Amino acid sequence: MAGTETDEHTGRVERSGDRALDIIFIEALRVDTVIGVYDWERRIRQPVVIDLEMGTEIARAAASDDVADALDYKSVSKRVQQFVGESSFFLVETLAERIAALVLDEFPVPWVRVKLNKVGALRGAAGVGIVIERGRKPDD
Repeated sequence: MAGTETDEHTGRVERSGDRALDIIFIEALRVDTVIGVYDWERRIRQPVVIDLEMGTEIARAAASDDVADALDYKSVSKRVQQFVGESSFFLVETLAERIAALVLDEFPVPWVRVKLNKVGALRGAAGVGIVIERGRKPDD
């Protein structure tokens, strides 16, 4: 295929000199927070469920089998839980944007997808929310 190379050590395909992006995910991170526009919502804490996908390069960690070379998803999880638990926003859109900015600013990832589910927000629905992607995700 034109413009592609295979790394002889990892077997990963590179396109136009850009390394492929791997994804580390955290699924169904549940945090209670103040979220909503109604007066009653401002007086209580409601659960939100967060799914994160973070672009990263795992080749070094996979080759070394050393946690020091890996994205510390426990630290990401704890930081997001702390931030969301201490936050107070009207809109899920704002909270999702702030989570994405936090992950991109504080952790070595070039791309993040945030799915934010405000469970129980609509009667008859398992949840409502938003999915956003921020950063640069190279073509695979």
